[in-house]
Amino acid sequence: MADVAPKQANKRGTARLAAVQALYQMDVAGSDINDVIGSFQTFWMGREVEGETYLPADHQFFRDIIQGVMREQQRIDVAVDLILTDTWPLRRIEAVLRAVLRAGAYELFERPDIPARVIIAEYADVADAFVDREEVGMVNAVLDRIAKRIRPAEMGEAPKA
Repeated sequence: MADVAPKQANKRGTARLAAVQALYQMDVAGSDINDVIGSFQTFWMGREVEGETYLPADHQFFRDIIQGVMREQQRIDVAVDLILTDTWPLRRIEAVLRAVLRAGAYELFERPDIPARVIIAEYADVADAFVDREEVGMVNAVLDRIAKRIRPAEMGEAPKA
């Protein structure tokens, strides 16, 4: 049987997972954006690393998420902070959750070609790879509230005046 290329959705899911890992690395280690993008594309995506096989990813989509989060980070952080309580602003949340929320919010703001519910579900799945169920629920709830604010018609909400 001939090899079948992974579906675009699978490549995008892998790109989202890699983007969250790259954003985490940039946040925690202070790594340069170009170094991180190059490293992930060259050594991680579609490769075997330390016995783990990483699936092929949509490299352009991966770069779009990373570059977009960096470009729009101030707007994204303000939007996420509006949802979170005053006692737990984004800067106090674990770095991997910050990366998930930032990437998901970026897509909600800047990728109207992707349905909001797909974005929310995908980032809940990404979060599930790193954190406990309760935190996955928090990711889902925060992204859902952002989607209702910026894509009200799509989310079945009446537009706010």
